[in-house]
Formats: sequence, C-alpha cells, structure tokens
Amino acid sequence: MSEVLSTTAATASTPSFGDQRAAAIYDLGHSTIFASRTDPRFSYCTYAPPQLHESKQPMQLVVVVHGTGRAFTEYRDAFAAFAKWNDCVVLCPLFPAGPQGDGNRDGFKHLREDDIRYDQILLSMVDEVAAKFGCDFSKFALFGYSGGGQFVNRFGLLHPERLWALSIGAPGSVTLIDNQQDWWVGVRDFEKRFGKALNLAALKALPVHMVVGKADMETWEITHREGGKFFMAGANDAGRTRPERLETLRQSFANAGVNVTLDLVDNVPHDGLACVDTVQDFLADVLGTMRGKAASQAR
Repeated sequence: MSEVLSTTAATASTPSFGDQRAAAIYDLGHSTIFASRTDPRFSYCTYAPPQLHESKQPMQLVVVVHGTGRAFTEYRDAFAAFAKWNDCVVLCPLFPAGPQGDGNRDGFKHLREDDIRYDQILLSMVDEVAAKFGCDFSKFALFGYSGGGQFVNRFGLLHPERLWALSIGAPGSVTLIDNQQDWWVGVRDFEKRFGKALNLAALKALPVHMVVGKADMETWEITHREGGKFFMAGANDAGRTRPERLETLRQSFANAGVNVTLDLVDNVPHDGLACVDTVQDFLADVLGTMRGKAASQAR
C-alpha cells in the first residue's frame, strides 16, 4: 500500500506533458492575460524569458503601468526583448476603467478609489508572479507613463523600500515632496491617509528617473478646473505643461536629497512607446550596477 501511495505522490508532483506544454505557451514568453487571484476585477500579463529557469543570475522584475488608454499588452511587448537579454520578467497590470461601475477612468492614478487600494493590488500581483516563477521579487523596478506616471509617482512615495528603480513618465499631475500641502498635491497628510510615514531614507537610496517628450505640449487633459473631481488648491501650480510639471517634480525630489535624473526626448509628443528606449537605458544602467555590487559581495 505504501508503494502505491509513493508512486501516486511522485506522479502528482511531476507535471504532465500537457501541463508543461501549456506553461510554455501561456506562462513563458508573451503570456496570456490572468485575473488577479486577490481581486479578479483586475488582471495582468507578463513576459518571462524562455530561459528563465536556466538563468545563471537571479531574475529581476520590471513592472510597467499603463496610462488612461490601458495599452498594457503593448507595453509588455515593448519590454520583451529587454527582458529576454537582461534576465528580467515583465509584469503589466490592467486596472480597467470603472471597476466600481461608474465609468471612472482615473481611480488607479491616485492609488485609492473608495475601498480599492491599487498599490496593494499591484503588490499582490507581484507576489503572485514571484510564486509562479519561483523568483525573489521582494524588490522590483517600476515604470509608468501618463496616467501610469501619476500612479508610479505616488507608489514610489508610498513604497520606495519595495523598488530597485523608479521611472516616472509624463504624468499629467504630480505629487511633490511638499510638507506644506496636502495629498495629492503634497505629502503633509501622507501618514494620516496611508497609515505609514514617508520613508525618505529609502527614497534617497532609490535611483529615480523621469522622462517626457519635449513636444508634449497639449494641456486640455491636464488642466484642473474648479469643480473637477481632483481639483484642489495648488492643483495647477507645478506648471502648465507636462514637461514643466515633471521639472517641478524633479526639483522637489532633488531638494529632498533624492537621486533623480530627467530626460527630455527630442521630437516626441505624448507618446509612451517613443520613450521606452530611454527608460530601458536607465534600467540597464541600474541593473548593471546592482548586479555588479552583488557579484563583488559574493566573492
């Protein structure tokens, strides 16, 4: 009887050919779209290099957050080659418009929408993907553009200890490290809103990058008007255009002692995919430095 149980257990723990083939098709490479196990209203796709389990160095995670247009698979595809040649997994969440049934396109940008905490949803996706691929993703890189730029600006303030790199792309509105103004313009009431203090030490240790096209000049979508759902005192004070607002954010971070660089991309309007190469250059530099330090410490 014990021999039968032993054989059954061994068979159960060994994936069948079908399971292995399905994993190769739907999990590795350009994945299918998965509902979040924590909250199936939200989903994600990934790119995992086919050589993931043969890599001679720890895989790293790069999370890319879409803008209002929700082009999450396009961003996944744009980062696939980078991931393949740099031993990274790419995770692209989908935060659909109107999860409360009201058609709201903008809730995710502010991390919280009624009872939804988008930062916690993303962290649960990171944990899910780490478990799926058997990787340590306790820290990850984070890039977002446009509406995603707003999300990552605020996520970086709330969870800098979870990141090894942060790239903020062309946000329409910015949250400054400003203790004279309340959230979302500043961080005066940050601890009261989120139950944790701003971890400035972790933020100072984090390589931060900002990117926007020099020709990104349209203001129709980013000018806050009195009576609007996100209007508050100081809502437009960071500047009129996205480049102006990102420069104000850069100054805010630099004044707080954060290591930050800003790239203005020539001849580029509001186009996130046109900024991807610049973001990948930044990530490759940080990744090389990080892995070099790890290798020297292992000697």
